[in-house]
Amino acid sequence: MRALPGDHIILATPTIEGVLREGEVIETRGADGQPPYLVRWSDEHEGLLYPGPGSVLRIDPAHGEAPSPATAARAAEPTPGHHPSGVHLHARDWTVRVSILGDDDDAEARVVLIADSPRHLTAHGHSHRSTDDRPVPEIGDEVAVARALRRLADRLLDTAADDIEGATGERDISLRSR
Repeated sequence: MRALPGDHIILATPTIEGVLREGEVIETRGADGQPPYLVRWSDEHEGLLYPGPGSVLRIDPAHGEAPSPATAARAAEPTPGHHPSGVHLHARDWTVRVSILGDDDDAEARVVLIADSPRHLTAHGHSHRSTDDRPVPEIGDEVAVARALRRLADRLLDTAADDIEGATGERDISLRSR
């Protein structure tokens, strides 16, 4: 990965509980745009960074029409998140909260997608143990949560289809999971 001051970097979180970090490269301390980078994070803190897996570099299009040899070389690299057309990348954190209530025979799961929208999507799932099966509550929990997550995914696709219809004026948009 090669960078210049003004480029932006996004770090994925190593754990599901963490949040994405976004910052601006202030200084490159390695040779020819190589790490480490001095980064000013969106919370105004500054720190030295050696990018690793989960790092996405967004190259600042303001670096000029005629790229320097260093810029041309780094633009030719397959850098994750870099798009030669200058497409703006964004970072968002969405959380899915899962609540389960169950016993040896039944489980109810409720999932909520908490996103940067004023409206949260929710879905429910249920499982019931067959009388022929041993009581293993964890299995019932897994089935109920899986069903709730599948319904949540369908609701999210429906919401996206509605948004596409609103943005384009098209009607009867149908999105399918792949």
